[in-house]
Amino acid sequence: MKPMTRNTYVYILWAVFFIALLLFPLLQLDFYSEMVSRIVILTLFAVSLDLLVGYTGLVSFGHAAWFGVGAYGFAILSTKYQVADSLWVTLPVSLIAAAVLSCIVGFFVLRTRGIYFIMVTLAFAQVFYFLVHDVPAIGGSTDGMNLYGRPTMNIAGWDVIDLENPLSMYYFILAGLFVSLIFLWAFLRSPLGRAIQGIKANEHRMLSVGFPVFKYKLIAFIVSSVLAAFAGYLFAVQSYGVNPELLSWHKSADALLMLILGGMGHLYGGIIGAFALVLLKELFMAYTDWWQMWLGTTIVLLVLFLPGGLVSVPHRLKTLLGRVS
Repeated sequence: MKPMTRNTYVYILWAVFFIALLLFPLLQLDFYSEMVSRIVILTLFAVSLDLLVGYTGLVSFGHAAWFGVGAYGFAILSTKYQVADSLWVTLPVSLIAAAVLSCIVGFFVLRTRGIYFIMVTLAFAQVFYFLVHDVPAIGGSTDGMNLYGRPTMNIAGWDVIDLENPLSMYYFILAGLFVSLIFLWAFLRSPLGRAIQGIKANEHRMLSVGFPVFKYKLIAFIVSSVLAAFAGYLFAVQSYGVNPELLSWHKSADALLMLILGGMGHLYGGIIGAFALVLLKELFMAYTDWWQMWLGTTIVLLVLFLPGGLVSVPHRLKTLLGRVS
């Protein structure tokens, strides 16, 4: 009998993870089910950023802009102007808006590199932030908008899923994460995905052999932005509201922290990081008023002693045990 490969172990862990999430509502912990669903949304947000940071080598500090576009896309259509409340309309429109806007922004920001790319993405995100904060036609309010309800999912007059039901909403969010991860897994293993990872490894060599590097980076930027917009859409639907803080630099920083904690360049790194950051925050908030200090200290220690993130723990343990033996 052949020993299991590393990939087999990873697939088993993926299966265990999703089965655990599928069974979690059976515990009938309503508050924690809502918290877990929010973590799942943040997981999708972190994974979308990892496509840029971990696989393409582009560190963006304005990724929250696309999260906000997805959230406000639904809010504007369903509540602000009451154009439509159907998921079959609001979701595609929100994602298309994110794709078009990210294509325009990416055309400019991808002409910069390094620290300049970081600062330009932050600048564009702040432009989006002030638009929803100050322009009445979009939002024009610090408090944002309370939504009238969640989107409907009707086919020929028949309700496919009632998203007003918390359990249905939970499984809809989980399905969104699952589909997004499958899409990213296939995308990264496609010739285009391999080329994008090659750009991170050695952009000059990719240019020298004739790859359209700018075009590939723009595609990665758009795909990453659309996935972030999907996460924002789910967040707005789940929380019944939106506010400008969804587009703030703090939200982008949270996504980067999740990747740093979990590990960049791994699809499961974003998942581990999202759960770790939120659970650490909840743990410290439950026991002390100085939770920011303890959370910051923990993050610093993890970065110092686990520079590869929490995904590197098994490798570190294996190396340590090898030295002992």
